[in-house]
Amino acid sequence: MEGFFSNKETQSQSRPDGKILSCVSCGLYKDCASPRMRASGNFKKGILNIGEAPGAVEDTRGTPFQGKAGKLLQKWYEKLGIDLFEDCLNVDAVHCRPVDGNGGTRTPTNYEVECCRRETLKLIEDKKPKVVMLFGQSALYSVIGHRWKKDLGTIEKWRGWRIPDLDFKTWICPTYHPSYLEKMNGEEVLTVWLGDLKYGTDMAEVPFPKYKEPIIEVLTDLSVLDTIKKGMIAFDYETTGIKPHAAGHKIVCASVAYDENHCYVFRIPGSKRARQPFIDLLARKGVKKMAHNMKFEDTWSAVRLRQEVQNWYWDSMLAAHQLDNRRGISGLKFQSYVQFGIVDYSSEISPYLESTDSKNGNSLNRVFDLLERPGGEAKLMHYCALDSIYQYRLAVYQQKLMGYQ
Repeated sequence: MEGFFSNKETQSQSRPDGKILSCVSCGLYKDCASPRMRASGNFKKGILNIGEAPGAVEDTRGTPFQGKAGKLLQKWYEKLGIDLFEDCLNVDAVHCRPVDGNGGTRTPTNYEVECCRRETLKLIEDKKPKVVMLFGQSALYSVIGHRWKKDLGTIEKWRGWRIPDLDFKTWICPTYHPSYLEKMNGEEVLTVWLGDLKYGTDMAEVPFPKYKEPIIEVLTDLSVLDTIKKGMIAFDYETTGIKPHAAGHKIVCASVAYDENHCYVFRIPGSKRARQPFIDLLARKGVKKMAHNMKFEDTWSAVRLRQEVQNWYWDSMLAAHQLDNRRGISGLKFQSYVQFGIVDYSSEISPYLESTDSKNGNSLNRVFDLLERPGGEAKLMHYCALDSIYQYRLAVYQQKLMGYQ
């Protein structure tokens, strides 16, 4: 008897924990009427909707978004001038119905999402949607979870962002699953959700942004910093720990972005004379200073360089919190992704910058271990430079939003 799947469709992939990712290892196809449900819709407006998993109605009909939640989405899309089945392509993060012990539909596990992820991502790559609407946690985990190296958190942290994802060259717009509205049954949640739908689908008419590759200049002679007499800079330090006060701590390298596309990066010289141009820059009142969580750079400058930073102008972390006070969204790495589509530029470096004793703020990190590795210094310097570039870009973006420009 011929099976549902070809050998290619069921071939395995391995996770770091040794589990196999395949239809066979998942096994959901054995207990549903419409195994490995395909995406459907005429896709006229280039909107891809990714839901959670097929329910009983979808499983019977063999098409996503046919049940109660799908009808709700269809209703509100119509009010926005969008036909769910004509204008969109529809698929679920898990392509087979997950059935519970009582014959009902349950929430899919992360492992089940991972088994379907390859096909979901291939759909995005092949169809090249203008917008990808992610409905709920499973859809979020399917498209972002494997690339986001930090704590993914819940859909509440991600909903409402219009992310210009540079990997897929499309807008990624997460929001609640329609079934969440049924559970909450509140006017406030509905209003938020409708806003997410409108702002997300509106991005189908917005050209995907293009960003210039930043020009990073590695300095051995800091005298060029004497040419920065006015304007704004964003600067960043990579240090031996969180706090500068204990013996043995030092600023390893620094970067200075003087516009959105240009940055200097350098090791902090051992002699005061060699580092004087940078110290003078920090003291120069005609230059506005910016950082992300500026109390860090401010404290390290005062303690380790013996120089108080003059003319602090912008803290992009504080501004991020003012613009949106949800927890877990004000960090530079999160902001760099949701605003500029850069999903990860730090995972290779971050372990070396973590304290060896998480309970002791004065403990040393492993940055010197990184410097001893082949290419370690270049990687650290590049990472430091990108921090300043993205701080600068973020600050300029925030200033426009908040009316400072």
